[in-house]
Amino acid sequence: MGRKMEWAGREKHMRGIPRKMVFLAVGAFAKAVATLLNTTSVHNADTLIRLVRSRPPGIPLLTVSNHMSTLDDPLLWGFKGFPSLDANLARWVLAAEDICFKNSVLTYFFRLGKCIPITRGAGIYQEYMNEALQCLNNGAWVMPEKFFLDRRPPFPLCNKKIKIMIGQPLEFDIPKMTELAISKSSGDVFSSTTTSRGWPVISFYGLDLDEAAQRYLYSSISEEIQSAMEELRSSLK
Repeated sequence: MGRKMEWAGREKHMRGIPRKMVFLAVGAFAKAVATLLNTTSVHNADTLIRLVRSRPPGIPLLTVSNHMSTLDDPLLWGFKGFPSLDANLARWVLAAEDICFKNSVLTYFFRLGKCIPITRGAGIYQEYMNEALQCLNNGAWVMPEKFFLDRRPPFPLCNKKIKIMIGQPLEFDIPKMTELAISKSSGDVFSSTTTSRGWPVISFYGLDLDEAAQRYLYSSISEEIQSAMEELRSSLK
């Protein structure tokens, strides 16, 4: 299907008019759900709005969300003050291929909505991860879906009090973490406890990372993100 209609997700496709129409319609629906059908409060909203609107040119934004409903994205962005109608500021999101890209109509719609197909369980070296990486390299906002709850309803909430918690930006010293990953993974302890998936050796900040080093690096980053998410969840109790 033409690499899952990648052409439909390009900014200049039909001068961007179809994309703008999709974001106007979906953004208006999100506003209605967040502000009319529910009572929504947002903690630290200014931080996210500032990062979305006012990042320096070329600086990417990567966000992680713990959500409860399949439709939380894009309905999550309907809270007051968020530019949910602006297609240029909208996030790119990794969307499940088996749900959002089942046929040509859905594929076209979700491509216009800045969705990138992803095969759940296929790992990081799958075809469309390069597309997500290119978005980040271009300074875009990318949001990989993630949830930590055992169950989630298929529909958004209605007539409820919704509280959205937004954390502070996390900064990672990637060069230092890369050196540590190479050092820690050089022994047999780390590599012997995992099954090799045939990841290629990559060059990062002038250093070569084999699969064991990459796993250590990604695990370290994930643990910090997980810790921040747990702190946000604990603050709700």
